[in-house]
Amino acid sequence: MKYSFSYIVRLQFLGFRFSGWQKQTNAKTLHDMVDKTLSFVFEDVHYKTIGVGRTDAKVSANTYYIQMFTDVLVDEDSFIDSLNANFSPDFKAISIQQVERGFNVINSPKIKEYHYYFSFGEKNHPFAAPFIVNVDEILGLETMQQAAKLFKGEHYFHKYCTRPSEKTIFKRIIDSCEIVENNILTANFFPEKSYILKVRGKGFLRYQIRLMMATLFEVGKGNLDLQFIEASLKEDNDRKYMRNNAPSSGLQLYDIELDL
Repeated sequence: MKYSFSYIVRLQFLGFRFSGWQKQTNAKTLHDMVDKTLSFVFEDVHYKTIGVGRTDAKVSANTYYIQMFTDVLVDEDSFIDSLNANFSPDFKAISIQQVERGFNVINSPKIKEYHYYFSFGEKNHPFAAPFIVNVDEILGLETMQQAAKLFKGEHYFHKYCTRPSEKTIFKRIIDSCEIVENNILTANFFPEKSYILKVRGKGFLRYQIRLMMATLFEVGKGNLDLQFIEASLKEDNDRKYMRNNAPSSGLQLYDIELDL
């Protein structure tokens, strides 16, 4: 079906209760919940939605975009109010913007910034589980911070991708990568100190950030060193992906810069 109008809708969501963005059989997914909510908002209006990209189970987003196609012109203010009134508490609609019908949110140039929240040492309060991953031993934070900076730049990420296809491009550029103290996500039940792995770039491979984080945890535990990280990013690495994958609940798609 051809639709007359196209919009970009910015959303936020807590992904802890969901099996990722993509629709699946017998699983509660983010895309399913968005479309079910829109069916209440639109009633008899035909529509179609596509997301800016996939997210893993339990991954949250401070910024996420959907492209929405409809056969009616949308009143933008009342639409956002109605969408939020029907959304579950896991979701919030932030804005809507009309775009050209030929715009494609998946193929448009974009910069993504991911945050991975973690703490170490004493076990966290259970309420922190949807937001912060806890490592129960003391980590060498300074060494982890040095290791994180090694991911910045153009490298070969064969070891930080699972189940690639024959067409997967492993040579990628990371614009920035650092570990800093967390002063963004706060709550009175969070640990006294927590940290963020911040990563920015144009495109990421399947599980790339979580595999990077798991590797940095191993560096912090003293099981891997900086030389291992350097070697893992070279073109002649053994191309066997890292087996440890950090839990998904600590990962957040923090920001997306779309070229609208």
